Amino acid sequence: IACWEQSATMDDGFPTVHRNLALAYFNKSNDPVKALASLEKAFFIDSTDARVLMELDQLYKRLNYAPAIRLELLEKYLPLVVSRDDLYLERITLCNLLGRYQQARELIAARVFHPWEGGEGKVVSQYLLCHLELAKEAIHHGDAKTALELLRAAANYPSNLGEGKLAGAQENDIHYLEGLAHELAGNTAAAKTAFLAATTGISEPVQAIFYNDPQPDKIFYQGLAWIKLNEEDRAARIFKKLADFGAQHIKDVISIDYFAVSLPDLLVFDADLDLRNAIHCRYIRALGLSGLGNTHLEEAEALFEEVLKLDINHQGAAVHKQLLEWLPTMI
Repeated sequence: IACWEQSATMDDGFPTVHRNLALAYFNKSNDPVKALASLEKAFFIDSTDARVLMELDQLYKRLNYAPAIRLELLEKYLPLVVSRDDLYLERITLCNLLGRYQQARELIAARVFHPWEGGEGKVVSQYLLCHLELAKEAIHHGDAKTALELLRAAANYPSNLGEGKLAGAQENDIHYLEGLAHELAGNTAAAKTAFLAATTGISEPVQAIFYNDPQPDKIFYQGLAWIKLNEEDRAARIFKKLADFGAQHIKDVISIDYFAVSLPDLLVFDADLDLRNAIHCRYIRALGLSGLGNTHLEEAEALFEEVLKLDINHQGAAVHKQLLEWLPTMI
């Protein structure tokens, strides 16, 4: 840091030294204010550097900048965004965060993605999110045909995503929504088949450190499916398991193996793993409480709001907080 600072005093117009200082200030000096000033300066000096734009957006993300502000920056420099898969995907992610699901879907369809280290599962997750949220909207508006088309697309990844489906991928959410769509269309037998499919798979919540760890929302949809099958006791056990896990593990101390791969976030800026676990546990508890009935919905909503206050980019909390409004009509 001392050498880079000396370099900056000798030549203040060299962008790379300001970029290097930004990472050092954030990760080693724990000084986000100086990190932000340095990285903004680096990009101001050379606003043709797509990598620095990516890192600046990641810093804004770590500092909990509003999605609309981040998207405005990316759309101001679209040629740079188009030049990198990770930046292009971040634009899609922000569209999803802002509820612009159709735009996200169109942006995904317009690009051929290529695998990159640290990108595992990221394109797929945004592809699934926009299709599932559009399917929920279609169901909410009584359009079973459109919902089923969207859900069939969600279950079959197109080749342009650059990644296939993991063996044993849980699709409880897809099957549950299929059941609702079939039910809406008056096809009782197909609805029951879909709800049964939605109850399968892993039902034990975990901390979900890696992208292929079981996700708690899949377990949540298992519980919703059991309600549809008139198995309220089984559903209640699943929801209680989620709520209890969140309460019991919120103060866990988290560490990851040095050689760990497939982490869910870019590692440009160091993350507070204990804070991330606390956020995740609030989210899991909120999901569990959401399924336990009207008397718990107020606490569930408060927990989703806490999650979003701590991490404004938490897509799971955003979509399931919104789902609380529709939940009584979906069970």
